[in-house]
Amino acid sequence: MLRGVRKLDLNNPDRGAREFRSDASARRFVRRSFPADQVTPPMSSSADSRKRLRGFTLLELMIVISMIMILMAVAVPLYNQSIIQARESVLRSNLSTLRSVISQYTLDKQKAPQSLDDLVTGGYLRQIPVDPMTRQTNWEVVQEEIELAVDQQDPGITDVHSASSATASDGTAYSTW
Repeated sequence: MLRGVRKLDLNNPDRGAREFRSDASARRFVRRSFPADQVTPPMSSSADSRKRLRGFTLLELMIVISMIMILMAVAVPLYNQSIIQARESVLRSNLSTLRSVISQYTLDKQKAPQSLDDLVTGGYLRQIPVDPMTRQTNWEVVQEEIELAVDQQDPGITDVHSASSATASDGTAYSTW
C-alpha cells in the first residue's frame, strides 16, 4: 500500500472521505446506487432484455449462409465429376471383361458366341454386366464378318460397345470405346 494514502471504506462513505477536497465529491465517488455486495451495477431494462434474448443477428446469419453457398458451389461440381469418372471406370472394366470372355469363348468353342446370353449359359459369366451409362444390359454387339469368321456358316460376336450416345469426359463417344 502507498504511504500517506488511506484506504477508502466503500461501505461507509463518510469514513475516509475527508481526505478529498469536499464531502460532496467524496460522496459522489463513494456512493453507489446498488447494494454493496453486488459487484456491477444493474443493467437497464433494454440491455437486460437483450441479454436474455440471445441469438444471431441477421448479418451473422447471412454471412454464414453465403459461406456455405460458396463451399457448395465448389463441392457440387467436383462431386458430379467424380461420379462421372467412376462410371467411366466401371464402363472400361465391364468392356474389358466382356471382350476377354468373348475371346475365351471363341478359343474354347472354336466359334464366336451368337449373343451375350451364350456367355452366361456357357458358364463364362454369372450374368451380363450392366452398362453404367444406360444402367441397362443393352450392349451394342459387333458381329464378325462372314469371310473372317472361324465358323463361316454361323458368324458370332467379336466385340461390344456401350449403347449410350453420350460423350465421355475426354470428348469421345461412349459407343466408340
